[in-house]
Amino acid sequence: MAGHLFLVIHAFVPDNPKTAVIKACFYEPTVNRSYTEMAAHYDTAILPAQPRKPRDKAKVEAAVLIMERWLLGRLRHQLFHRLAELNAAIRDLLVKINDERPLRRLGVTRGQLLEDLDRPHLKPLPAAPYLFAEWRIRRVGIDYHVDVERHYYSVPYRFAKAQVEVRLTARTVEIFVRGERIAAHMPTSRLRISISPCLSTPLNLRSKALL
Repeated sequence: MAGHLFLVIHAFVPDNPKTAVIKACFYEPTVNRSYTEMAAHYDTAILPAQPRKPRDKAKVEAAVLIMERWLLGRLRHQLFHRLAELNAAIRDLLVKINDERPLRRLGVTRGQLLEDLDRPHLKPLPAAPYLFAEWRIRRVGIDYHVDVERHYYSVPYRFAKAQVEVRLTARTVEIFVRGERIAAHMPTSRLRISISPCLSTPLNLRSKALL
């Protein structure tokens, strides 16, 4: 939604799924780390609805269902061979209903309401897109390497046997101890062992020689 409008709202009120909310609470629900990072990137807040409290949810959910049925009703007799064709047809219909079709009671279009009421209170998107990250808890082996997805990444030798947190993205594998980053690697599926040059030790050098 934010990427489509190029705007960010001040707070999201999503459902209370177990995949996002670690601990449900009336006052301060605990949201998982990836969800929290996304909110921090977009400078917004996440306020999950209370369990079994449908009134906490926004009225827009009913509007989404109405819009979905409206779109399906107009596309049900058309045949699409590619996803791009379907998206283009949906985009044309959205332009029609948002910018060309006025609301009965208000006499203005949804696009006009967005510009007049919503846009002045929304924030712009950040310059860089959000990069999804997953977190893992691992323990460093006696050989100063961390096993992540059957791949071994090196850390400074003084952290042998320490418990660490691993942050996985499509671009990097970062390893943290108590919030401090101790190592960073490029993710790879070719080699079984990744060793950072600045972390080389005699044991690491022997491991590298075996690659």
